[in-house]
Amino acid sequence: MKNLPIDHMLLISCLLLAAAAAPNPWVQTLTKGNKNITKFHFYVHNLEAGPNTTVYRVANASITSTSPTKFGLVNVLDDRVTAEPDINSEQVARVQGTVSFTDLHAKAIAMTANFYITSGEFNNSTLSVSGRIPLTEPVREIPVIGGTSAFRLARGYAVTSYYSFDSATGSSVLEYKIYVIAHSHEVVWTGA
Repeated sequence: MKNLPIDHMLLISCLLLAAAAAPNPWVQTLTKGNKNITKFHFYVHNLEAGPNTTVYRVANASITSTSPTKFGLVNVLDDRVTAEPDINSEQVARVQGTVSFTDLHAKAIAMTANFYITSGEFNNSTLSVSGRIPLTEPVREIPVIGGTSAFRLARGYAVTSYYSFDSATGSSVLEYKIYVIAHSHEVVWTGA
């Protein structure tokens, strides 16, 4: 490799990284210094009707029924997360949390949720997200505010968009790409 031009070395490095990530295409991790940068790419199945419903209304305000933005509506969710858009593809996580319609003037929600990883090298780790999501935007961003296990002290962001939407049932498939920075060494607390 000593005599190869720099662009050839970069290409070979990228191919090696891609080959290393091939077994789990829904998650990739790069290490730089003492930090891991992990990218997740998966699909959330938000089912608001039918026998397998995963989103339930738990509260609403006195004006929710007449509000054009559903102001005051609060839902809880426990959605299946898969590696591919098909709901029957490999489950890699669940997303569990609350969604509140909190804007009087625009269709926007405040979401607080945990992505509970159920597969692969990060099995039993969580990523926590919390923030405002404007529903009318084609691509939306929400901050990653922490996590557990492999993602202690994590920070980052999630980018989401609709993959598909069924207006008759209100159910949707959301595509998520989550970028997380976490320390590559285990955090050990010496005090109480």
